[in-house]
Amino acid sequence: MTKFNIAIDGPAGAGKSTVARMVAGELGFIYVDTGAMYRAVTWKALQDGIDPGDAPGVTRTASAMQISLVPGKDGQQVFVNGQDVSVPIRSKTVTDHVSQIAAIPEVRELLVNLQKQMAASKGVVMDGRDIGTHVLPDAEVKVYLTASVRKRAERRFEEVRGAGAVTTLDDMERDIARRDRLDEGREASPLVQAKDAILLDSTNMTVPEVVEYILELGRSRTGGEHQ
Repeated sequence: MTKFNIAIDGPAGAGKSTVARMVAGELGFIYVDTGAMYRAVTWKALQDGIDPGDAPGVTRTASAMQISLVPGKDGQQVFVNGQDVSVPIRSKTVTDHVSQIAAIPEVRELLVNLQKQMAASKGVVMDGRDIGTHVLPDAEVKVYLTASVRKRAERRFEEVRGAGAVTTLDDMERDIARRDRLDEGREASPLVQAKDAILLDSTNMTVPEVVEYILELGRSRTGGEHQ
């Protein structure tokens, strides 16, 4: 039975985490939410009173903290130094600053090295902004998952509204467009589609359809064998 790695990249709100988690579950692979790792660093820096623009300060924080990703019954749990931060890292405050902190080259280097270690034994589904281009350039399956800005805003709006957050759809659309500009324009590992990645526009697709498409890619790339 063949183990292989799947890299799923794409902009904010594209549904990468949901899809990656479901694909990993179908295959019995390990799911690594790299976005949660950057959110964890952002949360810790803010907790410590460090300005997100203080690159050396944020880097010191990142280098001194321990991040653990643990599968849970309600999805992946994120721990920082043994504390479950799965909920607070999804706050609006963290969301507003995570792209800025993710643009710090030294922070990216620290987390990329950790992500590569996680995937060294294969059998990993990893999603983020630079997985296929930088973290797992040799991944057997690469997908660039996207959707229109409006559709991504609608999806994210439903998520945060269900969690009780107060915002509007128009504000969410503006925020996603802003994050796109930051992610695509940063110097360190900007958001781009890997040359050998499959472009998958999910604007008019359901989540199960996207999951099945990626599973079929895995079957075709590995001769139909996986565990």
